[in-house]
Amino acid sequence: SSLVKGNGADIVIGEATLTGPRSVKVVTAAGETLTYDATKAIVVATGTQVIRIPGFEPDGEKIITAREAVSLQSAPKSMCIIGGGVIGLELGMVYMKLGTKVTVVELTEQLLPGVDLDMVKVVQKHLKKGGVDVRLETKAVSVDKSGPGVKVTVERAGKQEVIDADTLLVCVGFKPNSQGLGLESVGVALDKRGHITVDQQLRTNVDGVYAIGDVTGGPYLAHKASAEAEICAEVIAGHNRATDWRGIPAAIFTEPEIATAGMSETQAIAAGRNVKVGKFPFAASGRAMAVRETDGFIKSIIDADTNQVIGVGIVGPEASDLISEAALAIEMDAFAEDVALTIHPHPTLGEGMMESFKHAIGEAVHIMNKK
Repeated sequence: SSLVKGNGADIVIGEATLTGPRSVKVVTAAGETLTYDATKAIVVATGTQVIRIPGFEPDGEKIITAREAVSLQSAPKSMCIIGGGVIGLELGMVYMKLGTKVTVVELTEQLLPGVDLDMVKVVQKHLKKGGVDVRLETKAVSVDKSGPGVKVTVERAGKQEVIDADTLLVCVGFKPNSQGLGLESVGVALDKRGHITVDQQLRTNVDGVYAIGDVTGGPYLAHKASAEAEICAEVIAGHNRATDWRGIPAAIFTEPEIATAGMSETQAIAAGRNVKVGKFPFAASGRAMAVRETDGFIKSIIDADTNQVIGVGIVGPEASDLISEAALAIEMDAFAEDVALTIHPHPTLGEGMMESFKHAIGEAVHIMNKK
């Protein structure tokens, strides 16, 4: 708030509703109604909220969401997590380390849907080592919280089973906060999931109304929303800026970490791209051996016809820090040789990026090239 005020802006706490393409009504907690007229623009940045499953409504105690999970006063002895996505696994690993017996129930055939399976398997190995019980292709049917804990009925291949736990954590995704804002009254277009539709300059279909962040759709990333805020402000100020999320990096803070930028191998193949893939295992990294974190690898995905960098996936130590180089390579339309021939310091984890791209073009020195 000090930064906002320091830059000459006012902060008003309350519930806002669009009353026109240039006007907003705000009702404060004290019941006061304020009206603001925008001469240039209105920016909607209302984010998302957790999806609630009928029959699994959170009570803040036995059935919780991620919001409550980060502020529990003590770790439960056992926890069942519905949803094997990013939030479910990140929190599941936290509680695993705190000694909680964790069971993860995931409806699809793999954890972290959308992430390449070879990367997921590395994390899944750590989950198994930590005693986490993973149930794939399993549906949560009902929950009974009449006892001291919860009894979660799940179903797989037509067979039902009851999982006993102290706490049930529901992590099945998010939905946009686009209702009750008056968007429909001014004609702002929404997609079928309720996200506000915007162009590359964050403009909606209504002149003067812009939207940024998670309310415009995924990927739901704080740094993406922050970048959109800067771009939107510059566009409103008359500058020529636009979004380009081809190389947007994403990080999953499991153990080990996962980080991606650009297209995954699976996405590239599904899109009909002819790809070459390079891999450098951390087991071949001197630095990884020194810090005793050798699980995982750096995977580079390049266009086989042009050698252009189209994606990178990392699973292993410091993946969230290493991915920035990949994001820059994609943003700059770099070729595999640009990364492979850039000298990286030794011994570092980062030189694995160089080694991965060398492997992709058949010029690896410290691992065997593909025959």
